This record gives sequence, C-alpha cells and structure tokens, in this order.
Amino acid sequence: MANPKEFPEEIWGIEDPRITYVPELEQYAVAYTSFARGGPGVSLALTKDFRSFERFGVIMSPEDKDAALLPRRIGSRWALIHRPMTALGAHMWISYSPDLRHWGSHKIILEARRGGWWDANKIGLCSPPIETAEGWLMIYHGVRQTASGSIYRLGLALFDLEKPEVCLRRGNSWIFGPEAPYERNGDVNDVVFPCGQTIGVDGDTINLYYGAADSCIALATGSIRGLLSWLDSNRSQAESRTF
Repeated sequence: MANPKEFPEEIWGIEDPRITYVPELEQYAVAYTSFARGGPGVSLALTKDFRSFERFGVIMSPEDKDAALLPRRIGSRWALIHRPMTALGAHMWISYSPDLRHWGSHKIILEARRGGWWDANKIGLCSPPIETAEGWLMIYHGVRQTASGSIYRLGLALFDLEKPEVCLRRGNSWIFGPEAPYERNGDVNDVVFPCGQTIGVDGDTINLYYGAADSCIALATGSIRGLLSWLDSNRSQAESRTF
C-alpha cells in the first residue's frame, strides 16, 4: 500500500493499470489511474519484478485516464495513449515525451462519434496497443447512453506504426459487447472492460482479460489476424486521416 504522504495523488486509490513490457528499458511500464481530491489522473511506474516500483507520479493531470505506453520509442520520443476529459469531449489522445516525465505534443487521435453510434458518448483505450505489420491495433471502449443506462462495448482501430496519431482504419460497428448474464448484470450493468491481454506463442492468439459488469473478471480468446481481417471489412473510410 502506498504511503499517502509520499504519494498524495493515490490517497483515494488506483485503478485500471495497463502494463507494457519495454525491451529498451528491460522493465514493465505500468500506466494507471490515480485518484485524489483533484480527481482521476494518469500516473506511471516502472518495475522489473512487480515487487518494487519506480513511481513517476502524475504524468497527466486530472481529469484523465485510460492510458497505456507504447512499447518502443517513436523516433526519439516515448508515446502515451490516454483519454482526458476536456471541453472538446471524451476522446482518445496521444502525447510524446523524451524522458517519460515531461509530456507534450498532445493530439487527438480518435474522436467519440456523434448521434446514434455505439461509441457516441465517450471512448477510451482498453488494453495496450498491439504492434502488427499493418499498424498499431487498438481495442477501445465506446459508451452509449440509453434510457436504461450506459452500455460499454468494444471496437477496433488501426494506427500508423511510425505516426501513431494517424488513424488508418476504424471499425463502424462494435465487435464485442455484453451478452452473457455475468456481463449484463452486476454492480454496473452492461459492461465489458478490458485492461490487458496476452499473446500466444504463435504470435496470433489473443487472450483478452476483461471486467464484466464491474463484478467479475472474464476471459475471451481470438485471433489478431482475425481482428485485422474484420477491421478491413468493417472499416470507415472517413477515419483514414489525421485529426
């Protein structure tokens, strides 16, 4: 348990860690939401063994969450995906840093759509981006407000490998949503929310771990090639641009 005097940004707790192995550092980067009186912010820590951590503190001030570090530098800079709440809305952003402490060059990379879309209210990154030959594959959540409450579902988007602020493809429809009883009924109904995955030794099998109705943890398996194929046939041409 963190000392609240030493880490005041965590006095109300932490949640939703996204873990990325960074070969250059030979460490795991943990981007997580830290809560304090100012609201939720993004904090970062490095670890080799998950017993001791080097905490960087808050790197994105409140209100911000849904963050993950890309596993390698883009050019000479590190890149972080995150979701600030701004006057522009709840969209996905990217920021860059030379040292993991000082961040800038903030850009929107994916906007919550408007109207009757499944991801019209707010969006955010789910598990850390997956590097593929075609680009950075990102699983993101979209929230739709309905008369009976919010529905959290998952969609896909693909971003350029060397310019990850450039969206190459975005799925028009959602690919994974709450259907089973344990996903539809719980502390918060109608929620599927992943924060991490593992990739099988074949380099294709994806094991996606997700929270179901904020009451339990579930596992779904799939194929990275299958996800890319689905995205290619369900993409929105209008998203092939830089915001």
